[in-house]
Amino acid sequence: MGGAHFAFTDRWGGVSAVPYEELNLGGAVGDDPGAVRANRDRAAGSLGLDPARVVWMNQVHGRDVAVVDGPWAADDEIPAVDAVVTARRGVALAVLTADCTPVLLADPSAGVAGAVHAGRPGLVAGVVPAAVETMLSLGAEASRITAFTGPAVCGRCYEVPEEMRAEVARAVPESWATTSWGTPAVDVTAGVCAQLARLGVQMCEKSHVCTLESADHFSYRRDRTTGRLAGYVWLDDGVSPGDDAPGSPAERPGPSGRMDA
Repeated sequence: MGGAHFAFTDRWGGVSAVPYEELNLGGAVGDDPGAVRANRDRAAGSLGLDPARVVWMNQVHGRDVAVVDGPWAADDEIPAVDAVVTARRGVALAVLTADCTPVLLADPSAGVAGAVHAGRPGLVAGVVPAAVETMLSLGAEASRITAFTGPAVCGRCYEVPEEMRAEVARAVPESWATTSWGTPAVDVTAGVCAQLARLGVQMCEKSHVCTLESADHFSYRRDRTTGRLAGYVWLDDGVSPGDDAPGSPAERPGPSGRMDA
């Protein structure tokens, strides 16, 4: 459907042991590196992707964006960025989360895609607008971009101090929230979709999954020592210009783990 593909993992179908069970895709959380490699191979293979063609980030809760043509070389130092953008079809972009909001973006007609790690600091810093602006510089048009946000802690559960809620809301008013028990909260996903709308990106599809509430997903706020989920976006090779209807997010990549979006 237009050559654009979006997918989000849950925690099942991998080989990692407790407390990272099972499909941990994060390489910097203390899990066995061999297990992480096996999990990444399983997840990619289930999506029909070559694991060697997936671009990962060194995420730091900032707003920097990297434009990539392919994965980093084995001897490269992966740059500290929270968004990657590509104009190369066939390259898959990945974002890791365990409560933060993963944002997948694609303009299939222009052949431009992006993946963004949007936590509370990144929301305030403007990492999502920075990623969209980078996509526009590569030929994308805001009105053609489709955005999917994946599993993340919801505004009913993301409790913060009153001062922090006010600080975030000054930057993105739509992020103001209250927990289900009546205390101050932040809704990062709502803030992300509002930022996208202000940029002219009207197609923002939200996941219904709250990571803190769901036992099927990793949550740092709930468990502290835990694994990481991944969101993937990629564009098929050989798509004709103008064939711009976006694909739906994958719900199940096969035996390596269930998908939810």
